[in-house]
Amino acid sequence: MPPTSRRFTSLPAQVADALRQGIGQHAWKEWLPGERALTETFQISRKTLRKALAQLQAEGLVKAEHGLGNRIIAPASDTETVRASEESAVALLTPDPIEQMRLHTLLWINRLKSMLIENRVRLYAFDGHKFFSRQPANALEKLVAQQSVSCWILANSTKATQRWFCENKVPCVIAGSCHPGIDLPFVDLDHYALCRHAAGVLLAAGHRRVALLNERSGRAGDMESEAGFVAGVRESRRASAVPLVMYHDHSAASLSRVLNSLLNMSNPPTALLASNSASYLTVISVLAQRGLRVPGDISVVSRDDEPFLSFLLPAPSRYTSSPNAYAKKILKPLMQVLQGEAVSPRGTRIIPTYTKGASLAVMP
Repeated sequence: MPPTSRRFTSLPAQVADALRQGIGQHAWKEWLPGERALTETFQISRKTLRKALAQLQAEGLVKAEHGLGNRIIAPASDTETVRASEESAVALLTPDPIEQMRLHTLLWINRLKSMLIENRVRLYAFDGHKFFSRQPANALEKLVAQQSVSCWILANSTKATQRWFCENKVPCVIAGSCHPGIDLPFVDLDHYALCRHAAGVLLAAGHRRVALLNERSGRAGDMESEAGFVAGVRESRRASAVPLVMYHDHSAASLSRVLNSLLNMSNPPTALLASNSASYLTVISVLAQRGLRVPGDISVVSRDDEPFLSFLLPAPSRYTSSPNAYAKKILKPLMQVLQGEAVSPRGTRIIPTYTKGASLAVMP
């Protein structure tokens, strides 16, 4: 008896089918998202995407217009519309492309995407610094008008972007902290409590001149980090304790200049708190170039965690949190919005775990 044949569906055909469903669901208005956004959403190559788009163009569903993108010129069939209508959609909006994000961020995004699929919710991704500029209104109005999504997730968002979503009552969840005066649901680490604790850890180890190397990002979480760090030092009531806060532009060159200026002081700090794991790498590299040992000559603690930190020697002292737990916290308000429920509580803060490594020395 001959073996039963199985119908094979190519990857471009599968992508074309998903796009038909999205069109039938009216996930996009007038235009499909750009090629980069679609390749990131479906995790495919640009070559595969273009083959799928060619199928839709041949069917008369979309029309490629040079320099503009793919215009939707016909709705999907009634069958596709009914099938697609069973799903909802949310959109992730970030300044930078997903492939440039921290691994910890990628992990919670991928986990969230899987959990949304289980709930028949599709996740789309969009990026661009124009959406997070000082005046993002025009770019945001155009983007939101073109996308039929039930809720937005704002990651690494600025105050101006948060204010626009708040004032225009566009449903969203902040992956991060809200800026003062903005009332939106958010999920973030408790950076204030974390850095206040870190200051206490450094002081308890006998350090009196301690410095926070903070990114000049405009994000609420980094501002809260500074406030918590300074409060932790001042509340210690150690008269000799001095908190220093130095800002950099999240580049190796900028951080190197800032760190060297600190180390060239007549009375330099004996302990540093780096506000992210990438900065931690730059810090220990600059210290090594200057012939300084960690923690023999200077102690370093990382506010954030990444899997690669576990491969460093000495093991970094750092604050750890679970990407899966973060994704679950984000999922809850998202599903509340999708189900038309009131989002409560307005904000969720996660307390990370302090992991004691070997990069913090006790002062004699």
